[in-house]
Amino acid sequence: MKFHKEGYASLLIVLVFSAILIFIGHHFFPTYAVAHWFAYILSAFLTIIIVQFFRDPTREFKTGDNLIIAPADGKVVVIEETTELEYFKDKRLQVSIFMSPVNVHINRYPISGLVTFFKYHPGKFLAAWEPKSSTDNERTTIVVKHANGTEILFRQIAGALARRIVWYVKEGDKAEQCGEMGFIKFGSRVDLFFPIGTKLNVKIGDVVRGSQSVLGEL
Repeated sequence: MKFHKEGYASLLIVLVFSAILIFIGHHFFPTYAVAHWFAYILSAFLTIIIVQFFRDPTREFKTGDNLIIAPADGKVVVIEETTELEYFKDKRLQVSIFMSPVNVHINRYPISGLVTFFKYHPGKFLAAWEPKSSTDNERTTIVVKHANGTEILFRQIAGALARRIVWYVKEGDKAEQCGEMGFIKFGSRVDLFFPIGTKLNVKIGDVVRGSQSVLGEL
């Protein structure tokens, strides 16, 4: 288990806040043990929250040239045919994974290939389960082209709590299946768009693990 690099700033803020809180408790309320315990408990709680949120667990990656691997931890909340309007502009099979605050929030490439499209969209912060969050919220759009010519589009989508999307990708990059491509802070969702007829291995309500669960097959 490691601590992800995206969490260093948040951890520093919590540690500084905790030090100030404990100082106030001891300096202004020296005889009130309850104030001291409150400061200690709140500081420990906030530190644990940050550490668990930015955890980077050691995992044995599931890979396969014809497999589509989950790019994030979470629950499958959408499986439907829809029209993808930004890149493909045609009918696609959409699979959406909702990431709660307790999930690991590292995002990974679902397949290997070439990054043929990338775009960042500023936007709103609607709740991640709202249908319009896929098109109205702050988000990124990434398209990876597999060696067999199949392209898969996926989006990092911010939510009501998730106010920062991080990505490590640009057009022309070589994507490596299960390789880290980004991070979403404090919960949200990832949408994937597959060709119609793609064989899926998941159903709505399934809980998946990034880099380990197989969503479907090319």
